[in-house]
Amino acid sequence: MDGLTLRALTDAVGGTALRLRTAPAGPATPVTGVLLHDPHAPLPYAPGALLLAVGVRAAEAGPLVRAAAKAGMTGVVVRGPDGPVDEAESLGVALLTLGEDVPWHQAHLMVASALGAPSAQDGGRADLFALADAIATATGGATAVEDPHQRILAYSTVPGQPVDEDRRQGILGLHVPDGVANADQIRLVQAAPGPLRLPPLTAADLPRLAVAVRAGGETLGSIWVVDGGALAPDAERSLAQGASTAALLLLRARVARGLAHDQDTALVRRLLEGAADLTTAAYRFGGGAVRVAAFVLGSAASVPDAERTRLRLLDVVRLQCEARYGRPACVLLGTVVYALLPAPGERPGEQLGMRSGRQPGPSAPSAPSAPSVPSALSAPSEREAVDRRHRRWAEDIVRSAGRALRVPVRAGLGELVPDLGGVADSRADADLVLRLLDDSLPVATVDEVRPRATLLRLSDVMRERREWRAGAWRLVLAADADHGTDYARTLMAWFDAGCDVTRAARALSVHPNTCRYRLKQVGRQLGIDLADPDERLVLWLQLRVLAG
Repeated sequence: MDGLTLRALTDAVGGTALRLRTAPAGPATPVTGVLLHDPHAPLPYAPGALLLAVGVRAAEAGPLVRAAAKAGMTGVVVRGPDGPVDEAESLGVALLTLGEDVPWHQAHLMVASALGAPSAQDGGRADLFALADAIATATGGATAVEDPHQRILAYSTVPGQPVDEDRRQGILGLHVPDGVANADQIRLVQAAPGPLRLPPLTAADLPRLAVAVRAGGETLGSIWVVDGGALAPDAERSLAQGASTAALLLLRARVARGLAHDQDTALVRRLLEGAADLTTAAYRFGGGAVRVAAFVLGSAASVPDAERTRLRLLDVVRLQCEARYGRPACVLLGTVVYALLPAPGERPGEQLGMRSGRQPGPSAPSAPSAPSVPSALSAPSEREAVDRRHRRWAEDIVRSAGRALRVPVRAGLGELVPDLGGVADSRADADLVLRLLDDSLPVATVDEVRPRATLLRLSDVMRERREWRAGAWRLVLAADADHGTDYARTLMAWFDAGCDVTRAARALSVHPNTCRYRLKQVGRQLGIDLADPDERLVLWLQLRVLAG
């Protein structure tokens, strides 16, 4: 199991669940594993491990802390506010406290998930493969573990056991071959109370011994053993025992995946808010360039159940992220669904991490601080290719979500930033783009609407400051309101025409002399010096940005 610092670990698990009371070697001390305390067995030598003091009162944990120090462990987790803090400090062992409402088994899963244990990272497949080998050895037949949708989760690799074409094809595609006969057998197995012997489907196939994997009243999957004619006499009993173990592994994997999902969601939320620990984020999501995509309902006011529809939109975005990048990094904040899009790699291991199928390195990568996008994207053509790829992906979601939800969906894409430290800025860009979208432009990147986005941002800033709201533009609007003049429209036409009176008059559909007269009156009546370039610039900005 690879390392994570104490600070990053508590940040990943959540400060309310796990608090760091003391860290004599500093919060950057690595944690490489997690162990449950067994009072009936001596502590193993486990440098870097974190020991969960199950069944030991915090006030009585001194001997356990001393034993952990001798075993080279990084720290001890106790329940409750009290604990041997002074003793832990003198021994150089970190002391952490667990929340009263957090069960020990959940704490173990949360820490294991944060550290990148296989059960959290790959759905426990390594354990299922080991179980398949154990069942194959005990029963004498090649074994496969399937989920309720006939996807093959694991299969045995014991050499020399006979197999047939059905098994070969199933393993190659990691899915049971389609067919009415297969479907009928699956229904029989799922309905049977215990192991069931099944005849071969064709003359070229071999019989099967199969059993459903259940937890309570829920069917979690099934286990299938190829009967090559040499099954052990107690094969049915061994298979039934294997099904019980498989149920525990599948339930544990489900909980671990749920915890990992919750932790990823919380971490994405903190990244968007600019409050995440970047070491933890880089450990979970990897490094490289990234951008934020933001999705909203185009007409939320007319949707009967907008909140439920937003949750369905989140599901659509999450599924698309998982299909494209291997693991979703999405969250619903308020009325907006946000997603982190990696670049330039199409697979998660290359950029945004999303560490599927492989473990992180021994030390968490630190978030780069470079002010520009990495060299892999330095060429304009490569940046444009990434922009096009992300934009097409967003367009696909807008179309598919719009059809599924029967409501327009819009998407704004923020700036491509060099690392996770820029996620909050990219989110601000994406939020700004959303304000500029309409039915004619449902999807856009910030670069596509940069001038309008800059003016909109400037409008927000100017409206917040009294001194930026003051100025001659108010005199122009007041004159138009009080005397029926058309100074504001004339000035904007003149500015837009590059201060060319003839072009401005043409845009206003008036004679050039009329346009000249109005401009002179602006100077005479309102005291505005249009010959001053600074005065012109400020007046244009205020009329364009504040007066609309």
